Amino acid sequence: MSAPLQTSALAHGDASDPGHAARGALYRRIGLRIVPFLFICYIVSILDRSNIGFAQLRMKQDLGITDAMYSLGAVLFFVGYVLFELPGNLLLRRFGARRTFARIMLLWGATSVAMITVASARQFYVLRFLLGVFEAGFFPGVVLYLTFWFPAKRRAAVLSVFYAGVAVAGMVGGLLSGWIMRGMDGVLGMHGWQWMFALEGAPAVLLGVIAWFWLVDRPDSAPWLSAADRDQLASDLAGERHDTPTHAAHSLGDALRDPRTYLFSFIYFSLTSALLLLLFWMPLMIRGFGIDDVVHISLLSIIPNAIGAVGVIVIARHSDRTRERRWHFAACVGAGAVSLLLLTLHFNSLAAMLGLLSLAALAIFAAHPVFWSVPSSCFSGAGAAGAIALISSIGVSSGMISPWVVGQIRTLTGSMDGAMYLLAALLIACGIAMLAGVKPPARAAR
Repeated sequence: MSAPLQTSALAHGDASDPGHAARGALYRRIGLRIVPFLFICYIVSILDRSNIGFAQLRMKQDLGITDAMYSLGAVLFFVGYVLFELPGNLLLRRFGARRTFARIMLLWGATSVAMITVASARQFYVLRFLLGVFEAGFFPGVVLYLTFWFPAKRRAAVLSVFYAGVAVAGMVGGLLSGWIMRGMDGVLGMHGWQWMFALEGAPAVLLGVIAWFWLVDRPDSAPWLSAADRDQLASDLAGERHDTPTHAAHSLGDALRDPRTYLFSFIYFSLTSALLLLLFWMPLMIRGFGIDDVVHISLLSIIPNAIGAVGVIVIARHSDRTRERRWHFAACVGAGAVSLLLLTLHFNSLAAMLGLLSLAALAIFAAHPVFWSVPSSCFSGAGAAGAIALISSIGVSSGMISPWVVGQIRTLTGSMDGAMYLLAALLIACGIAMLAGVKPPARAAR
């Protein structure tokens, strides 16, 4: 992602505000200080959780691991992730971002590197579970951390950078993992998949060390902000808290009792189910378009991910500029649902099918930052930490369900069509839930 694109995504605001230029400069400075670093960390996290899909192409043969064993190991990552996501986010609020992110990255990086020692299914299970445990809390922690630095009206654009990271990881991950597995196989007597775990896990350890020195917990402890900058940011965030509805949840207990927590959890579960379809099944879908060569499939998979990376930034910026979330979200998930349904028609045109897949990727990726700007505005204090982690945990639990359901449907029917019908229905349902369950902001607040 280019620096100009990042800058424009982070700095825009309301041009009618007399302090618009000064605020733009302030949030550009904040964004360029913390967002690129966390963006790189997020890409590494996506690679470290998904590279098992490439490793299993050879690891199963080398270790005698069956498909069932591999599937269980893949699911155990999400079990650990879901169980420890809520406590992980509460620890960030208590101990600060610097310590929390450094701990998370050091431990998940070390665990990913330790995958080179796997010699049995039991070791595979344990390390995949631990990888989920140690990575838990990273992304919801990022969402919470950004609430310390950016007002809600700027948050979707910032979060869009991270969801562009999913697309970037999808573009580079396959080519990088495939190159390591093929090019490093046999070097120093190690399998290619062992080198892949080592070389893709080690950056997380390094980033954990850097996080200790680079990140600061709160704006009031940032030496790179002037006193006037801190006062301006504090004023913006205080004004946002003043405008927070009286029914907003401010404590963990409030968040757990708040029905919106579970409404948002359902929405995020549906959204991540669709995202997992793209992450886990896109190569197979492209093969279904009549492409057999693995290299060609890898290259074609770059197109939907690249379009998604650009689209997520553009749509999030528009949502921030108009300060409207509900209809932006509904339009995205609606477009995603229609795209999936049209893919089941199997047009006899590679361009048409790849175009529909690209539209689905754009819409589903773009819905995520727009979504996260809504719950992060409804909770504050301990309520924000607990609610964001709980919403994320329930949503990510789709990783224990969605891939298995899609696989079962494909096994029973020999086609992906039934899975796309199901996921299109979930997208439509979560769009309706957002429109019906979230009140539009008062006109004066807009």
